[in-house]
Amino acid sequence: MLAPKKTKFRKIRKGVIRGVATTGNNIAHGDYGLVSMEHERITARQIEASRQAMTRHIKRGGKIWIRIFPHIAVTRKPQDVKMGSGKGNPEFFVAKVKPGTVLFEMQGVTVEVAREAMRLAGNKLPVKTKFLVREDI
Repeated sequence: MLAPKKTKFRKIRKGVIRGVATTGNNIAHGDYGLVSMEHERITARQIEASRQAMTRHIKRGGKIWIRIFPHIAVTRKPQDVKMGSGKGNPEFFVAKVKPGTVLFEMQGVTVEVAREAMRLAGNKLPVKTKFLVREDI
């Protein structure tokens, strides 16, 4: 699973995800892309599940780029702990995603195979997604 080697701060405040993506919102590497239509936090497990679904469908043909990375640690307190006594320990990492962010890119397969692989990947994610084809092909 994806996780940062090192973070500046162990515990990060939750924050709010507002607006549309201004960076990471165009296809940079491949011919096909999967674009987020909502804002949400996507966990490293969900990213890995999507990657596995795509890779299995294209049967090791083509190339896949993962355009998001889970930098943000999410904390949880243990079960049956009373209120107070500070913030919990980091449990897992998430990537904050805005509408318009390109999540995955693919190259080296046909449009039909790419569309189906991206559909399978999108089903593993907590956001609505859209399949995108690069204009200059």
